[in-house]
Amino acid sequence: MAESDIYLSRGVSSSKNEIHEAIKNIDPGVFPGAFCKILPDTLTGDPDYCLLMHADGAGTKSSLAYLYWRETGDISAFKGIAIDSLVMNMDDLACVGAVDHFLLSNTIGRNKFFVPGKVIQTIIDGFAESIQNLSEHGITIEMCGGETADVGDLVRTLIVDSTITARLKRKQVLDLNNTTPGDVIVGFASFGKSKWEKEYNSGIGSNGLTAARHDCFSEIYASKYPESFSPEIPPDLVYCGKGRIEDPLAGTPLTLGQAVLSPTRTYTPLIQKILQHNPDEVHGLVHCTGGGQTKCLKFGHTIHYIKDNLFPIPPVFSYIIDTKGYSLQEMYPVFNMGHRLELYTRESAVDDILTIAKECEIDARIIGHCERSTSAANQLTIRHNNEEFTY
Repeated sequence: MAESDIYLSRGVSSSKNEIHEAIKNIDPGVFPGAFCKILPDTLTGDPDYCLLMHADGAGTKSSLAYLYWRETGDISAFKGIAIDSLVMNMDDLACVGAVDHFLLSNTIGRNKFFVPGKVIQTIIDGFAESIQNLSEHGITIEMCGGETADVGDLVRTLIVDSTITARLKRKQVLDLNNTTPGDVIVGFASFGKSKWEKEYNSGIGSNGLTAARHDCFSEIYASKYPESFSPEIPPDLVYCGKGRIEDPLAGTPLTLGQAVLSPTRTYTPLIQKILQHNPDEVHGLVHCTGGGQTKCLKFGHTIHYIKDNLFPIPPVFSYIIDTKGYSLQEMYPVFNMGHRLELYTRESAVDDILTIAKECEIDARIIGHCERSTSAANQLTIRHNNEEFTY
């Protein structure tokens, strides 16, 4: 059974084809080629500005935080879930050029039978601490309140979502339709320890976590915490790994539980610095979230994306491959596999961008380039470890 089939059998999708089909007729906004939908500034009527509103969350990663807390007693895991929910919105908006003055609201749905008030308090504290930390690195976020709902009939444990709003000058919008053959692709590592992170990050982010959770961890958790997964998932796909929460993950200072729970790294302070120094050199940015390394296929026109100098595969992804025997071709559409941000630019601008990344303590490199597609559709070729994959 292919990895994508396993993913679908667990009730989730990395490609979200059904979702894209459902929304295909919705107005794409004033910059259809941008990473996020952009609207006219209808609040003020100023024709020089546009509005952005984005909704996302930590997804099923919150279920792992629940399992980790129940198993270890460490409730601080839920602070990381707040970071995930925040970053999955903020970094998408940063990819269109919005890098400051955000308005944030959150929506938390819980099953009160399993998730007490102290967990909610920890999540709220996590949002507050993240906002304070980011303010020290030039990012202003205002909390606008939110909603916590007891929805045990709908949610097995917990779901943490957010909505972020920003306002941006139209001339500052980054439009991926400006990506052209001849551009190089700069990748920014998802792993390591950036200047604004307090500890080592495995790089896993918040995508593919349903697969990661079940593929990494032992069946002992299925019987101990049946509320942590859907009973509709085939039994052989539930917690079918070998690991335990407290097992060390080789090549990192983390346990396996800590590695899979590593908070999603934000690149917004990095993007802000790059745009301050090189605003005209950034042709586009892609946040490699849903779809992993194939996310770029959704943007640009008749582009052949060639990625042939990727980062070494971080240990958390190697662990999944070694444990379940997945191929790299199956992994790339689900996980970021080492870098979760791509920047498209001309090669002469790369040195300055790499210098800024180094100042932020984030590894960066040219991971590929763009050519003209040989068909009407975008194409992607990934070359890694003497293998080649085409999407």
